[in-house]
Order: sequence, then C-alpha cells, then structure tokens
Amino acid sequence: MEIDVLGHGLPWADQHRLAQLVAAAGFSGMQITEIKQPPWAPLTVTALAAPSLQLGTAVAVAFARSPMVLAAAAWELAENTNGGFRLGLGSQVRAHVERRYGAQFDPPVARMRDYVEAVRACWRGFREEAPLAHAGPHYQLSLLPPAALPRRHAFEDSLRVDVAAVGPAMTRMAGATADGVHVHPFHSASYLQDRFLPELLAGARSAGRDPDSLAVIVPVFAAGADSPAEQGRMRDRAREQVAFYGTTRNYAFMFDDLGFTGLTARLSELLRAGDLAGMSALVTDEVLDHFAVIGPWEDLAERLLARYQGTADRLITYLGAEQLLADPRAIDRWRGVTEQLRACEPRPTRRSA
Repeated sequence: MEIDVLGHGLPWADQHRLAQLVAAAGFSGMQITEIKQPPWAPLTVTALAAPSLQLGTAVAVAFARSPMVLAAAAWELAENTNGGFRLGLGSQVRAHVERRYGAQFDPPVARMRDYVEAVRACWRGFREEAPLAHAGPHYQLSLLPPAALPRRHAFEDSLRVDVAAVGPAMTRMAGATADGVHVHPFHSASYLQDRFLPELLAGARSAGRDPDSLAVIVPVFAAGADSPAEQGRMRDRAREQVAFYGTTRNYAFMFDDLGFTGLTARLSELLRAGDLAGMSALVTDEVLDHFAVIGPWEDLAERLLARYQGTADRLITYLGAEQLLADPRAIDRWRGVTEQLRACEPRPTRRSA
C-alpha cells in the first residue's frame, strides 16, 4: 500500500525542507491540498527538492478555474515529474465557490462530470489526437490554435484525473467517470464500507467499468507516538480537525450513523460562539477512535492495514508533515511504518464489496 504526506502549502524554503524529509522517511509521495493558496508552487518546489516523490493535488478547487487552466497545469507537472503526478479535483462547498471565488456551483455533480470530460478533451487536444471540441452543458471549449499548444513530452499517457467525493451522487459519478476518487479525511471505517464503497462500485458498474481500475485515495488522521504525552498531543490535534470538519451540515450523517446523533449541531453552535476548546471536548475518545488512527509507532502500520487494506490503494497521513518538521526522530519512526505498508500484499478485489 502506498502512503503519502499531506501538505498545505508552506513558504518555499520550508516546503523544500519538508519534501526532503518526506523522501527520507520513505513515503511514496506528497499530496498538496488547496486551502489558503494554490497548490502549483508547492508542487514545483517539492518536485525539485525530492524528484523521487510521486505528487498530486488532494485536492485542487475545480470550479474556481477553467478546465483548460488545470489541464495545462497537470500536463506541465506530468512532464517535469516523469509522469509522477495525478490531478485531484474537488468541488469545494457552495459558499466558497460562489462567495470566495465568484464562480458557479450548481449543479455540482453534473458540473464536475462535465469538468472531468473537459479536462480530458484538453489533453486529447494537447496530444493532437483531435481538434478541441468539448460541448458540455457547463463548459464549451473549441479553440486551441497551434501557437497555444503546450510542448509534447514522453509522459502524456500518464495523466490521470481523480475526484473528491463524500455524498452518494458525487461518489457514483466518480466511479463512472474519474480515474480515481479522494475520500474526505473526515470519515469512519463504517462510512467506507456501508456508504462509500457500494456507491463507488455502483457508479463504476453503471458505466461498464472495472471497479478495480479505480484508485481509492484516503487521507487519514494518522500518527505514531513514543510516549503517552505525545500520543495525547497528537490525539488532541486530530480531535481539533474532527471537531472542525464535524460542523459541516452535509457531513452530519458521519456522526449520526455511528450513534452520535446531533453532534454536528452542537459543534456548530460552539463554533458560532467561538468556543474552540468546547468543540474539541465534544469529540470524546469514543468519537475520535472512529476517525483517527493514533498510537504507539510499533503498532501504527498494523492498525492502518487493519482498517484500510482492501479499501484504499493509497493513504495520506494528514498529520505527518507537522511531525516530520517538529521532531527529527520522526523520520526513522515513519520510515519503519512506510516500509511495512509498502511491503504489504496487494489489496483484495473490490468486485464483491
């Protein structure tokens, strides 16, 4: 099983150092998420600092940009990483798309399907397989003169486009259309088995696709610890993230399915009051253990495999970057985990899920 580190976009010098630490710890790659800034500069710095790492966006905000813009960025990154880049796209939520980016959001599932197909149409145009002619319901692209063609390279066939999905409609669409799917870091094992996988497989089968051809990429609140104090600190960091993501109304079912009914509403009330400590306190150990994998270093790989083998092709540690930057000992600790994960047997087939 491959395992990456999630990056949030640091100052370039810090990103350069982090990339080298990630490579030294034996991780497969690094995924950059778009929260406060675009992912392209951190990806470039990472590629130059640690050429062995596989790279991806987990995820880039699609609707804020033309499909041509992201298709061209992915094309360039594929060339300069020797084919080691995957384009991960996310819709973001309505408020950010409409009020932060000034872009259109509705209808998100149909729009994302059209977006993926438009990106692929751009790549076909770049390969000069056919004139650019995408006439979808939301994106129309028909102009690509020779002067605008990006240079050809040896890694054109490596390009892949993945989609972030939480709800059933977007998950089915990803299964039918995308090359892979990014699971939200706020998830439980029961969500993956009872909601996510059935919808993903249904989407793939509806399009006549082999479900095992889809890459399932799963970010995890995962961390190891040498002492009870360090374990407690990392659990508190995960608790903060679960509390934050848990305020989203569309994700309330994540708690409700586990029997923590109404927790989203209570977290939202405390967020409006600015009570961050109170929010974390609501995420009890019982709640947290459904959403995080944190424990002694010697047990971490085994616990990750127990939860995700057979479901995930690729894990992303959400908390690994801060551990690597804060403690030099984390390099060797994480290397032991990454070696165990990358040596494990290939995942079983998903066809019977």
